Amino acid sequence: MTGYDAAEGLTPYRDDSGYGAILFDRAQVQQAAPEWFSPAHWGGNARPVDSGGRGGAWFVDAPFGRVVLRRYLRGGLVARFNRDRYWWSGANQTRSFAEFRLLRELAGKGLPVPKPVAAWYRRDGWYYYAAILLQRLGDVRSLADRAAVAGDGAPWEEAGRLIARCHRVGLDHADLNATNLLFDSGGHGWVIDLDRGQIRIPATPWRERNLARLKRSLLKLRGDRGEAEVERDFARLRTAYDRAWERGY
Repeated sequence: MTGYDAAEGLTPYRDDSGYGAILFDRAQVQQAAPEWFSPAHWGGNARPVDSGGRGGAWFVDAPFGRVVLRRYLRGGLVARFNRDRYWWSGANQTRSFAEFRLLRELAGKGLPVPKPVAAWYRRDGWYYYAAILLQRLGDVRSLADRAAVAGDGAPWEEAGRLIARCHRVGLDHADLNATNLLFDSGGHGWVIDLDRGQIRIPATPWRERNLARLKRSLLKLRGDRGEAEVERDFARLRTAYDRAWERGY
């Protein structure tokens, strides 16, 4: 998706540090401002998210609702010398605009994902910085957290069916790990952090890569649980996934 539809608003801006633009959902906000993407702007109404991610996210109580502010940060070795800059290749290629539009597309397909509120970038020469505001999901915990607390009582089958549902519509999640699957107390699940995700023709290789990434994260985040326990519970997830996939949903 390279354009923006009638439900999207687009606001270019310029300030002392450069210029950029904000893409926003007109159904949620009438207009958006660049200062919204700085946690300092929200003062006491913003607090850091204390689990998962790379430390670049905040819960914000905004006048337009409870949202999550997330900056796009690099990981791995690159982050040692470049924490938050990305190579500029056009506004529609920015991480924030791409994720905003992907989330809207997935929601249109009926997948449980957070609603995007607004996406921002600021260009600085050949580079840009980016952030996004997303609907905050209430009363949810990650699959990793639920596994640590409930063990085999975590929503393993629900997770398998949720992933199969995502794969059926072609969602290739770039980082499908145990902190990016959220569940409420009733077992209803959501998929989050769609940065670098894409819609593809469903194919076995990338589906298997997604599942292998999830399994590695469960082993890494297992806490006091033994590897055998994780293997057993992941097998339950995989069985539910395979059954849902075979049934076509």
